[in-house]
Amino acid sequence: MSRHRLVLSVALALSAAIYFQLTSSANAEPGDAAVQKYFEAETAALTNQPIAGVTSLDEWKSKRERYHDQLKEMLGLEPWPEKTDLKTTVTGTLEADGVVVEKIHFQSRPGLYVTGNLYRPAKSEGRLPAILYVCGHGKVVENGVSLGNKTHYQHHGAWFARHGFICLTIDTLQLGEIEGLHHGTHNLGMWWWINRGYTPAGVEAWNCVRAIDLLQARDDVDPEKIGVTGRSGGGAYSWYIAALDDRIKAAVPVAGITDMQNHIVDGCINGHCDCMFWVNTPRYDFSFLPALVAPRPLMIANTDSDPIFPLDGVTRTFFEARDIYSLYDAKQNLGLCIVDGGHADTQPLRVPAFYWLSRHLKGETPLIDVPATPLFAKKDLKVFAELPADEINTKIQETFVPVAPPAEVPASETAWKSQAAELREKLLTKSFAGWPKLESAPQLKQVAVIQIGETKVTTFDLETQPGVTLPLLLIDNGGAGVTLSLADQADWTAIEELNAVVGAPPKSDAAKALLSLPGRTYLLVQRGVGPTEWSQDKKLETHIRRRFLQLGQTVDGMRVWDARRAIQAIGDPKLTISAAGVNAGVAVYATIFEPSVAKIDATHLPADERDGPILLNVRRFMNMPEAVALAAENAAIEVDAESAAAVAYAQAVGKQLKWPADQVSVKK
Repeated sequence: MSRHRLVLSVALALSAAIYFQLTSSANAEPGDAAVQKYFEAETAALTNQPIAGVTSLDEWKSKRERYHDQLKEMLGLEPWPEKTDLKTTVTGTLEADGVVVEKIHFQSRPGLYVTGNLYRPAKSEGRLPAILYVCGHGKVVENGVSLGNKTHYQHHGAWFARHGFICLTIDTLQLGEIEGLHHGTHNLGMWWWINRGYTPAGVEAWNCVRAIDLLQARDDVDPEKIGVTGRSGGGAYSWYIAALDDRIKAAVPVAGITDMQNHIVDGCINGHCDCMFWVNTPRYDFSFLPALVAPRPLMIANTDSDPIFPLDGVTRTFFEARDIYSLYDAKQNLGLCIVDGGHADTQPLRVPAFYWLSRHLKGETPLIDVPATPLFAKKDLKVFAELPADEINTKIQETFVPVAPPAEVPASETAWKSQAAELREKLLTKSFAGWPKLESAPQLKQVAVIQIGETKVTTFDLETQPGVTLPLLLIDNGGAGVTLSLADQADWTAIEELNAVVGAPPKSDAAKALLSLPGRTYLLVQRGVGPTEWSQDKKLETHIRRRFLQLGQTVDGMRVWDARRAIQAIGDPKLTISAAGVNAGVAVYATIFEPSVAKIDATHLPADERDGPILLNVRRFMNMPEAVALAAENAAIEVDAESAAAVAYAQAVGKQLKWPADQVSVKK
C-alpha cells in the first residue's frame, strides 16, 4: 500500500473476507511532493516582502524604523543589549612588509570573547578609514588547537593595511579560538533554540556591533569611515551588520545572500548552518536586508556557479534592492559584481571589493595592482596562550536571548484577563504569525464508511488550509463522549496494520486499541504523519523542518493550527482532546484559541517548552505552565502525575480566581 493512501481493510463476516478501502484524497501526492508544493506556495506569498509594493520614499521612511526594530528582534537583539566594557586586550604584535598586526581580544558581553587580528600600516599619519572583515567558514586547527578562521582570511587584512586602511578581522563564534556552536538545528537537534528565538547570527551581529565600537574608540581610525566585507558566512554577517548599524558607511558582502526561492523551494538551506539565518517572525524575504542598507554604498558580489548562493537568487535580490535605492535616487550606490566560478575566495572577487571600498571610504579609484597575499604563519596570529576560564562562548545559546521569568499568580480576575489577553496577542504575533488568514469554517469531506463488528469507522478529508488535506477518522463505538486524538506515526502504523489483516482480526495491541476506543473518537492524522509524511531520511526531515522556520512557522505550530481546524470541523461543544507528550502541548495551545473544547486529557505533558512543542519565540514571553492556565480558561484539564509540574501554575491561578476545583486536576 502506498503511504499516501489511507486504507482500512476489515472482515465484515466470519465466513467471508470482503475488502474495503477508506481512501483519503485518491489523487493525493506523496508527502515529499505535497510539502514541496506547500513550500512553493508559502514562498510565493513571502517573495520580496515587506518591500514589495512600496511606491514612495516617504512610505519607506515611515516604515523603516519599525523594520529596523524588527530586524533586531529577528536576531535576538530586542531589547537592545547593554554595551558593557569591552576590556580590549592586545596580547602581542607582529610586523612584516610594512604591516603591523595586533593580536587582540575583547568581550562583546562579559565572558563572550571575540578574538581577532587588527592590521594597520606600520607608518601612517592621522585617522584612517577602517574595515571590519568578518570571516566565513574557513576552519584552521593545528595539533587539535583552533587558531581561528581569522588566520584563514589574513590576506584580506594585509591588503587593506598595505593600502592605507585599518582592518579588524574577527573570528566567528563557531570557528574562533574558543569554539562555540552554529549547528543547533542543522544537525544537533537543539530545536529549543527556536523556542528561545535564538540564532547564532545574532551573536555574530552583536560581535560586529561591538567591533565597530572598538574601531571608533581608536585614535587612528576615522569613526565616520568604517566599512564591512566578508565572504560566505562573513558575507551573511556583512549583510546583517550593514542593515543593523548605520555606522557602516560602505559594504561588500561576498557570497553571503540569496532569496527565499533559493533557500526554501530550491533547497539551498540544506547547505547552510544556523548562523546564516534570522528568526523570521514577521515572515520577510532576504531583500529586506539590502533595503535597510539603502542608500549607503553596497556592492553585492558573487560567482555565477555558486551552489549555495545561486546566481538567479542573487540577481533577484539585487533588482529588488534597486527599487528601494531608486526611491532614494541612489542607484549609483548599489553595485552588482558577478564573476565566474563556484563557492570560493578568489582573486576576481577580491579586486572589486577592494576597489569599491577604496572608492567609497577614501574617495579614490585606484588601479588594483597588488594581490592579497598572506604575510604571517597562521600559528603566529593566535591570540590566546590559554583560553580564559570565564568564557561563555561555548554556552552562549543558553543566555543570549532573555527568557521570560515564571509568571506570578494574578491578584484578581481583572489582572488575569489583562495578562491572558497580552499572552494571546503575543502568541498570535510572535509564535503563530505564519498561520493562514482563513475565516470560513473547515468542511469535512466524507470518503468512506465501514462497519467492523460493533464499530463503525468513517474517514474524512479535512482541508486545514489550501494545499494541506489531512485524514480524519471517526471510530464510533456508540455511547456518550466525543474525543479528538492527535495521531502520530505510531498510530498511523496501527492504522496501516488493519489493511494487512483481511479476513482476520488485527493482531497488535495498538491496532486492537483503535477498534476499542470508547464513545466516538476522532483521530487527526497530523501534518507530516502517514499520508503526508515528507521524508524518512533524518537529514532531509531536519532540513524540511528548517524550511518551515524560515517561513516564519514551525511544524508544531502548524500542527496547532491543524488541531484548531479539526476542532472547528467536529463542532461538538462537549469535545475532549486526548494527547500525550509534545502532542499534549499541541492540544493545550489549540485549546487556548478554541473555547468550544470542554476538556483536555493529557499525559506526559512537558513542563518546559524546551521539551516541546517547538514554537517560535515562545520562551521570550511565556512557558508551558502559562499556556496551561490560558487553556484552562476554556477547558477542564486533567493530567497524569508525571505532568503535575506543568499544571501547578494553572492550579494556583484557579485557586486564586476561584475556578471549579476540578478545572485543573492531576490523576491519582
